[in-house]
Amino acid sequence: MRKAVFLDRDGVINKVVMRKGKICSPRTVREFEWEDGVEQAVSMLKQYGYLVIVATNQPDIARSRMTRISLDTMTEKIYRSLSVDSVWVCPHDDTDGCGCRKPKPGMLLDAARVYGIDCGDSFMVGDTWKDMETGRAAKCKTILLDRPYNQRAVCHYRVKNLLSA
Repeated sequence: MRKAVFLDRDGVINKVVMRKGKICSPRTVREFEWEDGVEQAVSMLKQYGYLVIVATNQPDIARSRMTRISLDTMTEKIYRSLSVDSVWVCPHDDTDGCGCRKPKPGMLLDAARVYGIDCGDSFMVGDTWKDMETGRAAKCKTILLDRPYNQRAVCHYRVKNLLSA
């Protein structure tokens, strides 16, 4: 069995965007900016023998606030710039009731089946309670990137940024 680090996208790989005082995902490639140190952090994870898998909710697709072309362009940017093994996207909204939308563990469990991953020897890194719940539901250790908006989230480890994780 292999070990992996599952990474949330927005707030971990790339910076979140503020809209009307709310934390949001980038909707265009122009808004898509890397978090500091992400390239180095992913490279280090690969050197330590981890698969690096991005697992991201992108409900703006279902809400018609972002085009599939924009999402695909951002995903291609991740593949071109970072040594990730795979990017898993849930394009659904809460009302769709799918099993892949975090906090449900569907994306992690599906990736674990595809890549032969032992979730008990793996980590979920995120910036929200949904990421932490997803990791726990999949039996991963959880690492929360400390942000002003997630102080009540329950996790195994809380760190300053991805590089510290």
